[in-house]
Amino acid sequence: MSTEPDAGPRPTARATAPPAPPGRDARAAHAAYGAALTETGLGAHAVGVLRTNDMGGWTKAAPLLYPHQWSWDSAFVSIGWAHVDVRRAMTEQQRLFEAQWRNGMVPQIVFNPLAGPESYFPDPARWAVEVSPEAPVGVAETSGICQPPVHAIAVARVWEVALGTEAEPEIRSRLRLLFPQLLAWHRYLAENRDPSSSGLVTTYHPWEGIDNSPRWDGVLGRLEVGEVPPYTRRDVQHVADAGQRPTNAHYDRFLWLLELLKRYRYDDAVIHERYPFLVKDVFFTSVLIMANRALLEIADVVGATQADRATIRAWIDRARAGIAAATDAASGMVHDVDLGTGAPIEVATFAGMSSLLDAGAPAAQRDRARALFDSADFTGHPDLRWAMLPSTSPRAECFDPRNYWRGPVWPIVNWLYWKGLRDGGDTARAAALREAALDSLRHVGFAEYFDPMTGEALGSAMQSWTAAVALDWLAS
Repeated sequence: MSTEPDAGPRPTARATAPPAPPGRDARAAHAAYGAALTETGLGAHAVGVLRTNDMGGWTKAAPLLYPHQWSWDSAFVSIGWAHVDVRRAMTEQQRLFEAQWRNGMVPQIVFNPLAGPESYFPDPARWAVEVSPEAPVGVAETSGICQPPVHAIAVARVWEVALGTEAEPEIRSRLRLLFPQLLAWHRYLAENRDPSSSGLVTTYHPWEGIDNSPRWDGVLGRLEVGEVPPYTRRDVQHVADAGQRPTNAHYDRFLWLLELLKRYRYDDAVIHERYPFLVKDVFFTSVLIMANRALLEIADVVGATQADRATIRAWIDRARAGIAAATDAASGMVHDVDLGTGAPIEVATFAGMSSLLDAGAPAAQRDRARALFDSADFTGHPDLRWAMLPSTSPRAECFDPRNYWRGPVWPIVNWLYWKGLRDGGDTARAAALREAALDSLRHVGFAEYFDPMTGEALGSAMQSWTAAVALDWLAS
């Protein structure tokens, strides 16, 4: 959608893949990297992961399990690239935004056509986004949903790294091109995903960030699943055991929702009227607050109009009011809202402390979130290998320490909370979280996620966004 200046030669297709590491056993890959990291340096290996996954202008999320460009992965990846090559960091985001939909949505996946349909499921044919007049048909093949808007946060970090370097003028120029697209993306979330002006973003699908979190169990459990076309899962072929991934029952529901989205032509108005999975997502909303704060910083850099700045500030104010309204008075937890029932989703996950992502949230609200963060329900649990946020509280009945978003620690989530703590002035707590995270990565390697109790590396190995946040922690 945009033309970037001085970005160097462009590949004629989205990528020419570098050689993948040998073997398909994630356990062996994790073990090899974990052993090497104790001998050589975390930073050098993190750079190596980014370079291995570099596709000549955009970065694969991981070598085997995730061979395409994922939206929020790409944002974190830009943060990592900023410490290696600040121009390359900007190119990562500009390439992603070339696939932006006409309505402003940044899609969850931009597919690499050279990888082929066998590389990942669901593939572009299953998404069939060409049914929507908003899709970037002829520009890129994409999925039909989105993910948390980390992009402005990433771009603001790239600018921070570029300041005072010889690249500063070029990065400023490229920011001017990207700012309208970031603004359109945030406008899509503020308007299309919140038509009632509640301040809370509506998520349409578990794949919009936190796939099999117990936050969605109640909504998914009510689904009447219709006929789902036959499918073969590819994700379980790239992990040590299928117990680390969502169940087949989850996948049936995920794919039934996809069929409904296609039936409704990915039309937001129709989706809000008829669709059975509508959740006011407090984590997504809090990331958007953080991103809008970053967008205001970018607005200053590019000389945006006062009207645009006022719009962004209004989005922040409205979202803060939405988060306040979703906060439980007794526990201090922030709860998603199931629009199917109108009831809060009272599950103890990291999303309950979303107030910590907003450095400008009221002090009393942040104080209560910090108390939860420190409690035995989360980072203060005595059995944790490192004092980091698990995806689900170890005290919750639904806690599973090895299953994707149902218990494991995700480094990228801890990076967001580290940034929220640091930006909010809680430097001691932020520093402790950073040290715990770096120590975990020295032992675990650049895993997608890991067991909070044992520290065992889980999921995909050589995960780009894990390497990226390691580089930013090291630079901080």
